[in-house]
Amino acid sequence: MTAALAGCGSSGASGAEASKATAKAPTTSAKPAALAAPSEASPPYQAPDFTLRDSLGHTVSLSDYRGKAVLLTFIYDHCPDVCPLIVSSLHNALAKLGPQASKAQVIAVSVDPKGDTPKTVASFLKFHAMTGKMEYLIGSKQKLSPVWKAWGVKVEASPDDREVGHSAFVYGITGQGKVRALYPSNFKAGWVSHDVPILAAG
Repeated sequence: MTAALAGCGSSGASGAEASKATAKAPTTSAKPAALAAPSEASPPYQAPDFTLRDSLGHTVSLSDYRGKAVLLTFIYDHCPDVCPLIVSSLHNALAKLGPQASKAQVIAVSVDPKGDTPKTVASFLKFHAMTGKMEYLIGSKQKLSPVWKAWGVKVEASPDDREVGHSAFVYGITGQGKVRALYPSNFKAGWVSHDVPILAAG
């Protein structure tokens, strides 16, 4: 399940994604273990691990969060449209989860090494009420590009206008570290709040 270049403003999936993910309509009448995510990896596959620093300078590895549902996305903090939508929906999903939000960890990996700085990220997190609720990982292009590659994330920067075209998805990773769900940028918060307990237990 690799993410094709969707660009800010789009969330289309590639043919490769379609072959690896089984699309299904969200439903509330399915078996308890069924996900609401519109696309599901079949079978789930091991999430590529990585280690980066967050906006506070702390070292963070994806594998640090075994036992939790990890919601992984790739964004940049001055994105005009898609990234704020993703983060807002993740915030709403955590709110819907209530106490069960402790079963989830939101991780964002920067797609803009130059533009995403500790200061700008701090402002972004505060504005979206995600301070302390989301790990926002930043770094140099040398540090970030191997992560993009491992996750099939395509990034195209436009230095003149500082907009970055990039794959815009949220990956749902199980407590055992396997990628099971794929959410488009315009996902419904209810899908994620429904799926988190299932992913955490998986």
